[in-house]
Formats: sequence, C-alpha cells, structure tokens
Amino acid sequence: MSESRDFDLIVIGAGSGGVRLARMSAQKGARVAIVESRYLGGTCVNVGCVPKKLFVYGAHVREDLEDAAGYGWQVPGDGVRFDWPTLVANKNAEIERLNGIYQQLLEGAGVTIIQGTATLRDGHTVAIGERELSADHITVATGSWPATPDIPGRELILSSNEMFYLPQLPREAVVWGGGYIAVEFAGILAGLGVETTLVYRGELFLRGFDDDIRQFMVGELEKKGIRLRFNTTINAVEESGTGYAVSLSDGSVMQTGLVLAATGRRALTDGLGLEALGVEFTASGHVQVDETFHTAAPSISALGDVIGTPQLTPVALAQGMVLSRRLFGDGEGEMDYRNIPTAVFCQPAIGTVGLTEAEAREAGHKVVIYRSEFRPMKHTLSGRDERSLMKLVVDGDTDRVLGAHMVGPEAGEIIQGMGVALKCGATKADFDSTLGIHPTSAEEFVTMRTPVA
Repeated sequence: MSESRDFDLIVIGAGSGGVRLARMSAQKGARVAIVESRYLGGTCVNVGCVPKKLFVYGAHVREDLEDAAGYGWQVPGDGVRFDWPTLVANKNAEIERLNGIYQQLLEGAGVTIIQGTATLRDGHTVAIGERELSADHITVATGSWPATPDIPGRELILSSNEMFYLPQLPREAVVWGGGYIAVEFAGILAGLGVETTLVYRGELFLRGFDDDIRQFMVGELEKKGIRLRFNTTINAVEESGTGYAVSLSDGSVMQTGLVLAATGRRALTDGLGLEALGVEFTASGHVQVDETFHTAAPSISALGDVIGTPQLTPVALAQGMVLSRRLFGDGEGEMDYRNIPTAVFCQPAIGTVGLTEAEAREAGHKVVIYRSEFRPMKHTLSGRDERSLMKLVVDGDTDRVLGAHMVGPEAGEIIQGMGVALKCGATKADFDSTLGIHPTSAEEFVTMRTPVA
C-alpha cells in the first residue's frame, strides 16, 4: 500500500455492505475511511428491513387481539386504541440506537467516519466538500433509491422512504407496485386499519416467486381486506379535497388519502463522477463489475444494491466480506448466488429458497412436486380464515431438493433452516428421514410423502 496516500481504502456509503467491508478491512490492518451523506446503516437499518419489520409486528397486533377470544381472553373492543405516532416514535428510538451501534462498530475497528457527500476526482481521490482524500482503493457502496414513474402529479406520491415518517395514517391508501415493498406495505397499512388498494400493472404480483405462492397469496391478501387491481397502472394523481384523485389506466378514478409508489429502485450514483473515470454501467443503470467487484477503472470497486445483484442485506454483507478478503487478505473468495433464502414480510409471510417450479422445469430437471395446504394450528381455536402453503421442488433423477417455498406464520424463520439444507445438497430422502418437531408447521416439510406433480 502507498504510504503517500491518506488511506488504503475509502468506502463511499455506510450501508450494510459498506460498513462490513470497512470493518473487516480495518481489522486486517488497512487504513480505512467511510463516507456517508445520510445515516449509518443505510436503507436496511433506516428506511428498509428493520423499521419495516417493526411496522409489520405492529400491524399484526390487531389480529392477535381479535384471535384472543378463541383462547378465552376477553379484550374490550371499545377499550383498544391504536396510536400511530407512538409506533413511529418507538421505531425512531430503536433506529437511533442501531445508528449508535454502527458508529461504535466502525470506530472500534479503527475506521474513520466522514459525514458528507463524496465525489470522485480521479481513481484515487475523493472530494467531500472542500476536503480531498486519497486512497489506494475506492469502493462505491451507495445502494439504491426508490424510483417513482414520471407521471402527472408525481410530486404528490410518496416512496417507501417517507412512509416510515408519516405524521398520521390516512383512512384510505393506494399502493402502486407488485414486488416485496408494495405487498409488505399493503399488509402493514391494512393491518393498521387503513382501507388499502394494491394496483399492479401485471397479471399477478411477486414476479420471480413460485407461481403457486403467487396465486395462493391473492386469496390470503383479499382475506385481509386488501383490494387487488391487476393489469392496471396509475396514469396521474392530483389533489382532490383533503386527499387525492388517482386516475387509473382502465379509465376509473379512485379517491384516496395517500398514494405510495413501490415501483422499483434505481442505483444511487448521482454526482459521484463515475462516468468521467471510465466506470461502465449495465443496461439497468447499475455499476458494471467483474466477479471480484472491480469496475473498468482498476482502483475502483463497487458492491451491494448499486451493482444490481439481489437487493438483500445478507448479499451485501457477504460481498463486503469477499471484497475485503480480496483487497487485504489472501486474495481469494467469491460469491455464490445460488440458493439464497429470502422472505417477504407480508401477512401471512412468504419464505423461499432455491428454484421455483418453473425455473426447475426450464433448467431441464425432471421435476417432482410435493405440496401441502393446511390451516395453522393456532387458528383452529381463533377461527381465523388463514391458511398456509408449503411446497418442495425435487429433481426426480437425483432426488435432490431444488426449492422450498412457504406461505404462513414465521415463514422466514422456517425457510432459514431450509436454506442450510439446500446448501448442503439435501435430498428428499434426507427430508423424509428427518424427524419433525410436533406440533409445528415446520414439520410439514419433513412429512410430505406423496407427490402432487
């Protein structure tokens, strides 16, 4: 490393991937600085995974109160009140605590934290305001930002960022989109008593998930009172009284108190100056990198959401570990994007790992399907009309389990274990020989014996 430069590594962006890269590299003895213009922890901690799941917990309390009667608890309906500002304030306090932990972790590892907006002057120089710092290596870990379609009234539409700081809840809301964020926020709003409509341009939401899961969720979300409008998009939004008039592509107009666009995210590279340094971009606008996370500019690397890999916190964390090892360790390490477990924290939740049935067939596998649909044990007494779905995609030639998919309570917790099994190459026979934990929903994964397709 060059002693004439200020640092061995400057990381731009203190989200999950950037913080992990900075910490691990500093612990290996590198001189590291991290530059952040907003908040430590990035999207996940501040306006993503963490506050979202806290809101999901809050939204689910209403159902728990309603279900209590089946277990002998009498909850007076006129004595139960929900206060949105309290939930937001408590969420804010938790996020501030996590911001502090991130600061402690970075400082404890010896990382220099710099608050400000970074611009690259050349392949080794970063400017933060009037200050310029040099480094042997620069890593862009600036993440992504909500992308709202450019339609009339765009300025009236909220993104997921603003949803975490709403001063009050509306009576009605329109959620525009069909991915993770749209489905999750539709569930949060409906669970908190907001009359919610989900508008999506395609025939069916959650593109990329197993088709059985997607179809199953239609019925489950409708049971929650969420109105689903498929094959429809929003053409314009305008103020109307105390709310908004939403003009839809089918010619209808909806009146609502809030419009949330969860229509995708774009790589956040504005103002960095990457183009002038020869850094290339993909067709989707993400920073182009090779398998070692290096760009076309030799001293500049990138990781996380900004490079267009799966936009999941654990992916960015793993990338940070790999890049740190390559820059300041033994120079080895690579990412494996196969069998990444993931969850959608809608209500009921979705958990999935491995290939969908369609992907397995497209890849040429002789596919055998095991599927089970049932009422979770809790609801045998609560009386709630909510069902669970579990599905295994198996290779008929090798007996290897190619995919595991679930809708139901604690789906994320359960699928995490399935992720270990698939990573180890488990077969259906391995599942069959594993004793279940009774009575649980999870045991269904090891007791499905009869293929359905």
